[in-house]
Amino acid sequence: MSQQNNPHTLGTKSIGKLLLQYSIPAIIGMTLTSIYNIIDSIFIGHGVGPMAISGLAITFPFMNLVMAFCTLVAGGGATISSIRLGEKNLDGATSVLGNTLMLCITNALFFGTISLIFLDDILLFFGASEVTLPYARDFMQVILFGTPISYIMIGLNNVMRATGYPKKAMMTSMVTVIANIILAPIFIFHFHWGIRGAAIATVLSQSIGMVWVLSHFISQKSYVHLRNDFWKMNIRIVGHIFSIGMAPFLMNLCTCTIVIVINVSLQKYGGDMAIGAYGIINRLMTLFVMTVMGLTMGLQPIIGYNYGAKKMKRVKQALRLGIISGVSITSTGFLICELFPHAVSAMFTNSNELINMAAAGIRITIMLFPFVGCQIVISNFFQSIGKVKVSIFLSLSRQLVYLLPFLLLLPKKYGVSGVWASMPMSDFFAFFTAVACLIIYLRRNASHYATIE
Repeated sequence: MSQQNNPHTLGTKSIGKLLLQYSIPAIIGMTLTSIYNIIDSIFIGHGVGPMAISGLAITFPFMNLVMAFCTLVAGGGATISSIRLGEKNLDGATSVLGNTLMLCITNALFFGTISLIFLDDILLFFGASEVTLPYARDFMQVILFGTPISYIMIGLNNVMRATGYPKKAMMTSMVTVIANIILAPIFIFHFHWGIRGAAIATVLSQSIGMVWVLSHFISQKSYVHLRNDFWKMNIRIVGHIFSIGMAPFLMNLCTCTIVIVINVSLQKYGGDMAIGAYGIINRLMTLFVMTVMGLTMGLQPIIGYNYGAKKMKRVKQALRLGIISGVSITSTGFLICELFPHAVSAMFTNSNELINMAAAGIRITIMLFPFVGCQIVISNFFQSIGKVKVSIFLSLSRQLVYLLPFLLLLPKKYGVSGVWASMPMSDFFAFFTAVACLIIYLRRNASHYATIE
């Protein structure tokens, strides 16, 4: 095994170099995925129409729900794999890999089947109207049929990154995104398959990614690979995966709930066009949030390994660099969106009404965006060291404790502007909550971090 792919360098190599080695590929992968989502929305907006953008926005909470059941397994599997490797427990990491694969398949079949049965009812509950329901239905039917493919790809790709192969994990995203960008315009503009064509392109592209990650873990050359008994599930490992993955699961579940409330409020005070504006805003903000998530994916094996190896000074150093990097990313997003709101909105549609509504919303929602980077990194830090309760609390605080009350109160007085204003206000309070939790944790464990190395 090459030195570069040796996971034990996580405990010896410079933290700065490790952060570049692990985070840059993950950031590229997550950014590429976000860029694809943006390009996909542009294709849909210009190739199908502004109401298709609104229909796509209706699917956002559904997509969060899809990701919730996926990250329940992927997040836990990746974290436990890196901790086991830090403990020099290769058999333990291998067992986690097999359980992760089987849970991905099980979760996908369960969630996909139930969702397809009640699809129209779910979409109407999420804020769809008679106009936007057909677009949302056409998109989600294809996505739900492809959930086993996407769950296996995402779940095993997270484990690949956590077990010492960040560049190969990045290639998964690159291959799927490039395939998607090629296929989507062909299906939308040439075959005239509309929004369904965009979904078909997504699933076909993810099939390529799934084959890529499976071939990696089937190969005996991989440091952690599938054994012949990979299908045997261990109740203790399953429980551990679910407990660690509960934080990202609940975060996605809360995001789903919040987006439903946002869509319903926007439908009430601004109609389908306001939902379309939120679809544009969501895509833009997600680009920078997913970039920070890529950063935390790179941080996770570094923090998890060194925490398992009891190298606490390295854990603290990785956290510090992560916070600085996260804030830099979201600050960049803040500047771009505040300075050029109409230009970025115009990428998605030719409708002046939709552009103006989205630009007005962007300037309000992005006001305190720099704080978001810090909050995400701190929340992920607690997940990486196995502090499940704190991680879950921080994952829920922004959306349930702060954002939801604002969404229920402000739109009644300020309409659509109240929906936009709720977001930066929750960012402000969530940031200070995360910082307070981190300070309390570090003070309580000051001697531990200072003496154990």
